[in-house]
Amino acid sequence: MASHRKLRAAAVVCAVAVAAGPAPVAAWAATPAAAPSAKAGADAAARSVTAPSPDPFSGLSADEIGDRAVTATQSATSLRMTGRVVTEGQPLDIDFAVNDRDECTGVMKIKGGTAELRRTGDVTYMKGDETFWRASMSSQGMPEAQIDATIELLKGRWLKIGEGQAGSADLSGVCDLKGLLDDLGKDEEERRGLTRGPDAEVDGTPVATLVKKKDGGETTTVSVSQEGKPYILKMVKAGGDEPGSLVLSDYDKPVRVVVPPADETVDLSKLDQGTPA
Repeated sequence: MASHRKLRAAAVVCAVAVAAGPAPVAAWAATPAAAPSAKAGADAAARSVTAPSPDPFSGLSADEIGDRAVTATQSATSLRMTGRVVTEGQPLDIDFAVNDRDECTGVMKIKGGTAELRRTGDVTYMKGDETFWRASMSSQGMPEAQIDATIELLKGRWLKIGEGQAGSADLSGVCDLKGLLDDLGKDEEERRGLTRGPDAEVDGTPVATLVKKKDGGETTTVSVSQEGKPYILKMVKAGGDEPGSLVLSDYDKPVRVVVPPADETVDLSKLDQGTPA
């Protein structure tokens, strides 16, 4: 029978999965960021550029450009996503590189804490600082003494979660590129009613800007590359209950995942003994 410590460890993983997993997906499906300040708006206007000549989207409606962007982005074999999303009122900062082999590496920040996550070969490794673990476990209502004991076990170590272990399925969803990209095309009606805004740049790449406004003041802006494939390079949602912003980059570039040394890991199944994997 699993000890209480082992059950706590499983709950920790599930808590992190709940916090980390749905956020990027929700942000992609609804498209994303905090309302821009007046200075940010001025800076954006200053960066506004003329579309390449000839305009690669000449003759296309904003909705048609959006369709091409979704198709191109769903064809990616890898990408990096960086930004802040809000889910259930909680801001989550992410910086992840993920590929179509369910591998990923990156960092997430929530409630003042930071955690690194790596996944390769159906094994997920997670290393959080004390603030991160404490916030995650406290949100599950765990007693302080139990939290302290678990944090001591994980101090300076990676938590190793194998396939089939508690939380592994949820955490693997963070690294499921196909699943993330599939969400882009689920609600086709959501992409209708777009208008094309002023052309601009994202990290030096000229983009077409697609805008959708909803009742209640929510505005979604999607930046589509005008060079090469029409990848989505940025998504911003201002207003509404879940503002956020994501920058998508490093399309089709290799994702290198470094497996932590065995002596720096703790297997989830062995946390009840407190021994390294």
